[in-house]
Amino acid sequence: MNKFKKILLAIKMLYKKPSLINLILESDDKWDEFLLKKHPKTTSLPLVALEDLIPNFNEYLNTFSFLGGGSLPTDIMLLKGLCAKTPNCNYFEIGTWRGESVANIAEVAKECFTLNLSKKEISDLGMPKKYSDLHGFFSKGKENITHLFGNSLTFDFKGLNKKFDVIFIDGNHKYNFVKNDTEQVFKHLLRENSIVVWHDYAYHPEKVRSEILAGILDGIPEHFKENLYHVSNTMCAIYINKELKTSAPDFPLKPEKVFKISLKVNASTS
Repeated sequence: MNKFKKILLAIKMLYKKPSLINLILESDDKWDEFLLKKHPKTTSLPLVALEDLIPNFNEYLNTFSFLGGGSLPTDIMLLKGLCAKTPNCNYFEIGTWRGESVANIAEVAKECFTLNLSKKEISDLGMPKKYSDLHGFFSKGKENITHLFGNSLTFDFKGLNKKFDVIFIDGNHKYNFVKNDTEQVFKHLLRENSIVVWHDYAYHPEKVRSEILAGILDGIPEHFKENLYHVSNTMCAIYINKELKTSAPDFPLKPEKVFKISLKVNASTS
């Protein structure tokens, strides 16, 4: 198909389904340009090795479904490892989904809070009941997990009147949500040595997601930016109040380490 025919086909598709224009307006190219223009020196974060961030890294997961919309095993192991090395850890996350991450972290943290849209809010978005029912599938009924409900754009974070050791931002991944969630977390939930982790900073461990990075950079206070990193072998960015050994991302990466994986299938008890 030549270029002219492609243009005609595109016009026809837009005429039949105008909402497709949103895919153009929200394309990766748009956000790559936005990031380059606004943050020309920070189009990616320095890379910190997982084993340098958590020495003697050796984690496991008792709950992992390998289903869509979730995290990589290394993403949840990162969170679990950070919480495990924090005595009496208080954990907070935005974005519950099936409750996979918080269910694993509840094994090592003292107290966990997870925020998600209510069933009504999910239904009002046009999502089916089955989708809303699956939220918190793995985390319901666990004594040290508190489920909070609300839209993070309007949720009263200050009203929690509580600080947290490890915070995971994994809600809506649109720029305005990431920017707002970052602002609220740093304004209301941090203590001196709190750690903040953002999921989907990368599409996969070697490809940065510019929209998310832009939201992080525009939401985080300026003096915290020097302690932002991309954690190797994960889709996560992290803020931690310390200087770490880093390397410049040079994708594709040469595998400098491998992981040993053991899988066992258990029937779900939820």
